[in-house]
Amino acid sequence: MMRILITGANGQVGYELLRALSKSPPLQGEGLGGDGFGFGFAEENPTLPLRGRGSEANTPPGGGGVRRFSPLPPGEAERLVRNHNCEIIPATRSGRLEGGSACETIDLADSNNLSAALDRLAPDLIINAAAYTAVDRAEDEPELAQRINGDTPGFLGAWAARHGARVVHYSTDYVFDGDATAPYREDDATHPVSAYGRSKLAGEFALRDSGARHLILRTAWVYAARGHNFLRTMLRLGKERSELRVVDDQIGAPTPASLIADVTAQVIAQWCGGEQTSRDGTYHLVASGHTSWCGFARAIFERARYANLLHRIPEVHAIRTADYPTKATRPAWSVLDSTKLRDTFGVDLPDWQAALSRVIGEMSSR
Repeated sequence: MMRILITGANGQVGYELLRALSKSPPLQGEGLGGDGFGFGFAEENPTLPLRGRGSEANTPPGGGGVRRFSPLPPGEAERLVRNHNCEIIPATRSGRLEGGSACETIDLADSNNLSAALDRLAPDLIINAAAYTAVDRAEDEPELAQRINGDTPGFLGAWAARHGARVVHYSTDYVFDGDATAPYREDDATHPVSAYGRSKLAGEFALRDSGARHLILRTAWVYAARGHNFLRTMLRLGKERSELRVVDDQIGAPTPASLIADVTAQVIAQWCGGEQTSRDGTYHLVASGHTSWCGFARAIFERARYANLLHRIPEVHAIRTADYPTKATRPAWSVLDSTKLRDTFGVDLPDWQAALSRVIGEMSSR
């Protein structure tokens, strides 16, 4: 029995990982429940600030014991985890999944809680899909961001090294300064220009130094059909406004959380199936191609109109980063080169436009 612990199971990637690896997904819902540190770059919004992520007071009461999952019956996800008899263990800061079901309680800001949980659950693989992602707030709370993003990966790695376990950890384009003109490779020099970026880079170093078998998956511009993210913000504003002003001089590759989860499932099926350490290390995981936030917004509206999610398309005006000042500096160039991941694990990374069409199509079919 291989025990897989997923932290941040209410966050965008954590939620999708449960869908990819489990027999049945968490109960459906729009909010993020009580997991205040769910992975997802929720506050990276170049049009207006977002408020909060939901609260435990708004989480419906759950019933029964802690919810766990078994692998899917024969099908795509089963093929991803064949050769392993897996138990999937979701964990959130509140101890609740969406809809109120109970799960494991893990607070990355509480090392005593984390240590006790790891000793009790004894996972063989830890997928750390939780993080402090309030990019602007991190400028005022650098210590908290460092504790969750910088210190915790090393703590997880140290525990894994002592117990022969492995760690998959998600990082970000924010470890770079954004001054490049070609896609960043994994071995390019890092130079974060925000407290958030510095905390995430510290987490990378801490995990590497822990001695644990690990994968660090850097991603960027994450969005999903649920929760607080750029896609859902644009769809909401598209219904409310006839005109929008969106930053056009920040460039990246919009990447759906579902793609990150599916690729992660494929990668860990191969990685955990072998003992060679040559595949350990850092990889970039983003959709192919690139665009600006303004280009992303326009693509969202075009596809949403076609899918009947919007009755009209607002006019989108391009603005500069200087026209929309934020407390934290955003990288102007967030394009990551995923060649190493593709070559090492043979995964398919579609163009960002194709990935967006798929997400919009899934939303319209609900």
